[in-house]
Amino acid sequence: MSAYRRATKRVDVSVGESVRILRELQEMSQNDLAAATGIPQSTLSAIENGRVRLGVDRAKVLARALRCHPAVIVFPGWDVEHESAA
Repeated sequence: MSAYRRATKRVDVSVGESVRILRELQEMSQNDLAAATGIPQSTLSAIENGRVRLGVDRAKVLARALRCHPAVIVFPGWDVEHESAA
């Protein structure tokens, strides 16, 4: 087993993709999330597809509804191990 190495492949995820992934993991539709946040479904679709910027206020509202920290949404590709070593 000394030849075993941990996989290091990472997938780049956009802010919109992180919203979609979190929403789908919670088994919510865009309409469900719209009802929980007050953000129109069309705006959620635009966020998920990268046509509208998220913004701090929306990130906080979405994080509350998706039960995560806003940083999970805003910084989906943040590499804590790499950044803390710098």
